[in-house]
Amino acid sequence: MANETGKTVKVRLVRGLRGSQSLHRLSVRALGLSKLNDVRELKDSPQVRGLINKVHYLVKVEE
Repeated sequence: MANETGKTVKVRLVRGLRGSQSLHRLSVRALGLSKLNDVRELKDSPQVRGLINKVHYLVKVEE
C-alpha cells in the first residue's frame, strides 16, 4: 500500500492487554491502539517496526 508519503502498514490489536507486561501495554498505546480489534494505518518506519516487533504476539500486521 504505497501512497505519496511512502509505505504504510495496518496494525490490528488481536489479543487483549490483560496479563501483558506494562512496557508492552505502553508500546501498544504508542501504536495508537486501545481496544480489541482497533486498526491503525501507520507510516512504515524503523520506529514503528520496532514497536510492532516488541508486541508481535498482540497484534496482526497487514502490509
